[in-house]
Amino acid sequence: MKNIIIALLKAQREMGNATKDNVNPFFKSKYADLNSVREAVTPLLNANGIVVLQPMCTVDGSEYVKTVLMHESGEILESYTKIICKSQNDPQAYGSGVTYARRYGLQSFMSIGADDDDGNKASKQEIYKPTKEQIANELLIANSENLESLSKIFKSFDLQEQKRLTKFTTERKTELTIK
Repeated sequence: MKNIIIALLKAQREMGNATKDNVNPFFKSKYADLNSVREAVTPLLNANGIVVLQPMCTVDGSEYVKTVLMHESGEILESYTKIICKSQNDPQAYGSGVTYARRYGLQSFMSIGADDDDGNKASKQEIYKPTKEQIANELLIANSENLESLSKIFKSFDLQEQKRLTKFTTERKTELTIK
């Protein structure tokens, strides 16, 4: 394992974060897609004799993306990321699950983040005192029963309220997707 670790260390010394250059229109937020993550890591890995492969595999009946780093010496490191999707019989949902697993698996394995243009905003502490209307809106989001009703509720708010509720709505969307 000595050769691949030395090569990986050299690559990581030069590696930066992936760039958040895509916009999620539903939540109006930026994110680093799979291509951004690959662009941040693959050239530096290749320059240090490491190839990246991400085949899909099944382990104990569950589907995974296996991220494999293969060094020119023959040494290998690998990591598994579970493919999570609402329905494996829906090709679009399954494809999205595979893409997410590839992106997060590679990003995590390489220990890189994503550049956040709003990083300075996030570092400032603010005291949150919601109004009765804001509390009611949060309850509407929290009590939405499915993704369709969540989307309708979210779209009914003005842009300022949508911005305020984006993180809360994203968390609820994740909860509904996992069910």
